[in-house]
Amino acid sequence: MLILPAIDLKDGTPVRLYRGDYATAHQVAESAVETAIGFEKAGAKFIHMVDLDGAKDGRMVNSDLILEVRRSCGVKIEVGGGIRSMETVEYYVEHGIDRVILGSAAVRDPDFVREVVKNYPDRTAVSIDARDGMVSADGWTDTSEVRYIDLAKRMEDIGVKYIIFTDISKDGMLSGPNLTMLDELKASVRCSIIASGGVANLKDIINLTDLDIYGAICGKAIYSGSLDLKQAIEVAHAAKHTGKGANL
Repeated sequence: MLILPAIDLKDGTPVRLYRGDYATAHQVAESAVETAIGFEKAGAKFIHMVDLDGAKDGRMVNSDLILEVRRSCGVKIEVGGGIRSMETVEYYVEHGIDRVILGSAAVRDPDFVREVVKNYPDRTAVSIDARDGMVSADGWTDTSEVRYIDLAKRMEDIGVKYIIFTDISKDGMLSGPNLTMLDELKASVRCSIIASGGVANLKDIINLTDLDIYGAICGKAIYSGSLDLKQAIEVAHAAKHTGKGANL
């Protein structure tokens, strides 16, 4: 399983939120660039970055800083937040971003998602963020009438290969990911599933590995120290082959 450490940007600094509430944003590191370099040194192969301001405003806001991170380290980078036009997608891809994440567009503009997937089938992910099972959009400030499973199936039909799933109630709470919803999602579509939100410790990493999840995004647990990134990467790589997760 792939471990993707997260860097969420608000006002140019790495922050974390509780349950997607922008009012709870608190700075967790001084520098996004130095944080990314640290993640690379710990063994990360892929970093998850979100432009929180962009997600809220529907446009690129922290893109210059994201590209500075891109230039500063050798890991792959996926970016979400405010990506709602082909111009934005092309801008990120042309500047070396390995995967773009579409969020609100999946609900509001499926034709746009279809266009992006057609042009960049292996570099497109869709983020499905759910509150009480219903999909949220616009930086989690609006809840739709669409169930997360139904949206995932629509995205699979379009050709989306990667789905990033977040149970908003778990995000930033260090209470463990929603394994039930993730298991249901994995059973419903053939897409590669990336779990986001709630990971607190190595036991959570093992539990996700046991579900045969493609990837896990880890944020607050790394910044708070409850999860050692290097150890998480090693465990995620080895657990499936050793079966040692049962004792964690």
